Amino acid sequence: MSGTRGTRGTRRVWRSNERHQWEKDRACRPLPVRERTGVTERDTGLDVDDLVFSATYRERAADDDLAAAFGVPPGTPLLERVYRTRYEREDAPFDVSHSYLVREHVAANPALLDEANEPWPGGTSHQLRTVGIEVARVVERITAARPPTEGEARMLGMGPDTAVIVLRKTCQDTTGRVVEVADVLLPGDRTELTFVTPLESW
Repeated sequence: MSGTRGTRGTRRVWRSNERHQWEKDRACRPLPVRERTGVTERDTGLDVDDLVFSATYRERAADDDLAAAFGVPPGTPLLERVYRTRYEREDAPFDVSHSYLVREHVAANPALLDEANEPWPGGTSHQLRTVGIEVARVVERITAARPPTEGEARMLGMGPDTAVIVLRKTCQDTTGRVVEVADVLLPGDRTELTFVTPLESW
């Protein structure tokens, strides 16, 4: 299942909701441990040196949809972070994620506002930890499975007869406040989603 140099995208990704606890636990580890691996490496089985990562930050005002998701007034300043990660032997990313933070929540640490600090060891869980925010609950909803637009198909290296999976992730802190909203576009032809539900004993 590994890719061939120059291909658009062939490597399958196994994405389980168990990744969230793994990332939260990782956020409390020392820097040398956090630098060695992240959730993408966990999902793909690749090493850090196998990956090409990009992050683009910009400020934007919350539209009605994001305002409702965060529970803030429309127009609230947000930090939008667009993430793409690909296998270095392939051209297409595993997914494209638009992650949003309320700027006021993270402004106390200016390093969190600068894309030059990416990739951040420990990911968003550790970023939020630096400003005293603990993620306590993650909700993921598959909002669509649909044909990709032409632009999405080119970006994700998908064929014409495949579907994209649209996933919205919402993270809440220990008070129930929404601290991150992420819209993730996944190529359906090479992504497997697994949902694990631990059940408490009677």
